[in-house]
Amino acid sequence: MPRYAAIDIGSNSIRMEAAEVSAGQPPRVLASDREVTRLGESVFRNGAVSEEAIQATCAVLARMAALHRKLEVVGVRAVATSAVRDMRNQREFLGRASEAVGAHVEIISGREEARLIHLGVESVWPQGGRRTLICDIGGGSAEIVASQDGALHMAFSKPLGAVRLHEIFLKDDPPSPRQLHQMQEFIEDKLSSVVRRLGQSKWDRAIGTSATASAVAAAVARLPRSRRDEIDRLRVSTAQVRKLYWKLAGLSLAARRKVTGIGPRRAEIIVPGIAVLLAFLERFRLPSVYYSRAGVRDGLIADLAARNVGAELSRLTREQRREVEDMGHRYGVSLPHARAVSHIAGLLFTALHPLHRLPPAAGRLLEAAAHLIDVGHFISSSSHHKHSYYVVANSDMPGFTERERMLVAALCRYHRKALPSTMHTAFQSLDPEDKRALTVLIPLLRLADNMVRGPEQRIQSLDCRVQNGEVILLVHSTGDIDLEQWGAERAAGAFHQVFNRTLSLVRAR
Repeated sequence: MPRYAAIDIGSNSIRMEAAEVSAGQPPRVLASDREVTRLGESVFRNGAVSEEAIQATCAVLARMAALHRKLEVVGVRAVATSAVRDMRNQREFLGRASEAVGAHVEIISGREEARLIHLGVESVWPQGGRRTLICDIGGGSAEIVASQDGALHMAFSKPLGAVRLHEIFLKDDPPSPRQLHQMQEFIEDKLSSVVRRLGQSKWDRAIGTSATASAVAAAVARLPRSRRDEIDRLRVSTAQVRKLYWKLAGLSLAARRKVTGIGPRRAEIIVPGIAVLLAFLERFRLPSVYYSRAGVRDGLIADLAARNVGAELSRLTREQRREVEDMGHRYGVSLPHARAVSHIAGLLFTALHPLHRLPPAAGRLLEAAAHLIDVGHFISSSSHHKHSYYVVANSDMPGFTERERMLVAALCRYHRKALPSTMHTAFQSLDPEDKRALTVLIPLLRLADNMVRGPEQRIQSLDCRVQNGEVILLVHSTGDIDLEQWGAERAAGAFHQVFNRTLSLVRAR
């Protein structure tokens, strides 16, 4: 399955996450990193980010980029939010940040930020069948999202970030009653338009995301920050949030730092953050809030997956496709049939990634072989797989390296009959990595070749489910798949030999 990376440059911290995405499954996080940079402090104070802050931010971004590069991700999206939206020198910042990341850093709007937060929550904790309110309190802004049955209904972004409010209102330590009152009045004013739009009707669930909600949940549960993974989906009552707010508002910074669950850096801005969360709960008359670890970074990964970013890496380039189709035509291959086999091979490569674990580029070799497995018929139909190997191995194929051409030839050689053995020179000449790639691609090519039956292409898409040692391919088709099931049964033996799993084809309902 494809791997993606997301970088969220927030007003308070920078977060990076890399994950592997499988259809129908929550993303599998491969790497995660977070660094508090307080980018918004200078922006909210004087409108620009300092040179020192730019240097520190770029150093963090370069470190995070090096981390996700090791994981061979196929797509990266880096975004900047509230503080960068407001800074005067954003062009300079974006240029240097993009250079550090090695990818374009884009500024997203508050509503896009809210959409991504909702998408992130749904990707890890689906809320189907519920009317849900999500509140994400960042460093520069707070996003409020209303959803129903898992679909986004309305989204709002307000300048109610914890760093922003701290810079504007809280000058004393601990803050004075007047400063707290002014801040609360400001929060109420900014929330009033959201309340008017959404009303105070009953909501099935409220969800808080971001570090403020995490700190509140950890403090209520009396868990240290090192164990914050244990508080995911923890429910906290409004009464508990209110009690915690008034406790923290009366403490000095040194005392807040000693509160279990808050953390030394979060203690600096927890009072304005929890003030926004409490106002949100009270204005919408919500009895409680659940904490979710999801955020913008999860939404970015879900968005990359939904747009199928990186899929092109497993497909032939235009020049490569023209080359294999021209070559097939020269040797009398039916182009419609070759394209159908290639289509199924591509679907299988994607669906079965949890088993083969090959890089995307291997999909191109599988697709090329799917076009060329029958060129050997030009010489003789007897042992045509061996003739196909000879033709491909000895052909000039612009767009393919010698290694790629020989792997394509070997796939053609083993698309039927015996699997590779130590007796086969063509197989023994490959290095260990290519031997493994060839071995796991052969069953996919055999399946694709056997599943193309008749002139009509009925299979539209495939999903894979692995359970109890069995691989079930759920087929989305325009008609019955009796012939395709029969063809898959013919190739199931090789599949079992390679993957040690039984295989069945089931039409999706």
